[in-house]
Amino acid sequence: MFPWRWLALLALIPLSLSANAGVKLKLTQKGLEFGKVLIVGSLQEKLKSIKVPDISGKQRVAPIGKVQYSLSAMHIVKLGLPNSAMALEPGTGITLSISNAFLSLHGNWRVKYFKFIKDSGSFDLGIKDLAITTRISIRSDETGRPAVAAVSCTSTLGGVSIKFHGGASWLYNLFNDFIEKSLRTSLQKQICPLVAESVSNMNLYLKSLNVVAPVDKYAEIAYPMVSSPEISKSSIGFSLKGEFYNIGHHLEPPFAPAPFFLPNQEQAMLYIGISSFTANSAAFVYNRAGALSLNITDDMIPASSPIRLTTRTFGAFIPQIAKLFPGLKMELQVQTAKDPLVTLEANNVTLGVISSLTAYAVQTNSSLSPLFVLNMVWFV
Repeated sequence: MFPWRWLALLALIPLSLSANAGVKLKLTQKGLEFGKVLIVGSLQEKLKSIKVPDISGKQRVAPIGKVQYSLSAMHIVKLGLPNSAMALEPGTGITLSISNAFLSLHGNWRVKYFKFIKDSGSFDLGIKDLAITTRISIRSDETGRPAVAAVSCTSTLGGVSIKFHGGASWLYNLFNDFIEKSLRTSLQKQICPLVAESVSNMNLYLKSLNVVAPVDKYAEIAYPMVSSPEISKSSIGFSLKGEFYNIGHHLEPPFAPAPFFLPNQEQAMLYIGISSFTANSAAFVYNRAGALSLNITDDMIPASSPIRLTTRTFGAFIPQIAKLFPGLKMELQVQTAKDPLVTLEANNVTLGVISSLTAYAVQTNSSLSPLFVLNMVWFV
């Protein structure tokens, strides 16, 4: 599993669709600390796959003369990344720094000298104070999904210790400085390419992110990025489309998102802002689907209620109803005349609805006879 699920808060659609967002997310430095743990864990597994090629050659060793040697079957047996830090790079991405890392490697050695003397054994190599720094860019790709890349990488290896076991180990110890340098060079050549590969592999997951999620039988919501992330020294801001659509039929509403901004706060890990556009796109969709219409019948009223939905009950307020339609049940139909209007402001939410209530008498043959219409305008 790739570790950038936290980036998934960061998803998705082309830049050409809209310059403004319906939903905004802000991931602070505290939030990055959570993501860092996942990234470092993935990187550690990747570095364990380092393959050290066999090393062989000839070296003059006094007083023996030329010695043929080979090191083979080298593999990492232990690797640790105890200290790591993640910093934001304004306008580009993040910098991941790893320090005081260490690794242990085990392998086999073989030697031949005086043309006929052969010997072999094993060895252990330890490296401490390994440091890696990589800068990772974060952007929106052509589909609006997030994409990452390692744009730079440096690595340094600190102290190296090597110990030979068995046979003529003393002979290897005579020129272990040469062997140490060869192994150091071989390892260092592989670290940054593996880091870049690990970062690049994250895109396989990011490209699989959905751009639309179902809400219910009426609606689905598109939550793609409409632009690349805005990165400051203290947070990453993501602008998401945040628009509701009728399932299977994406019709744009007769209004567009207006610019809005999240407050300049950094105390929490994550901040989420929802605009009036997102709420009103939901109202537009549900109204078109007829989900905001409601039929109220007497069967919906609890049997224990003394008040019934009948012409007798309403006759107490409008006597003509009971006189013209005595002893009949009633049905109320509530419909919105226009799409509801939602206004979201700091510490305030306003919902405006223009609707009508039509009352009917239910005849014995189930036909409906209109009684009255009540037009309503209300704000909450």
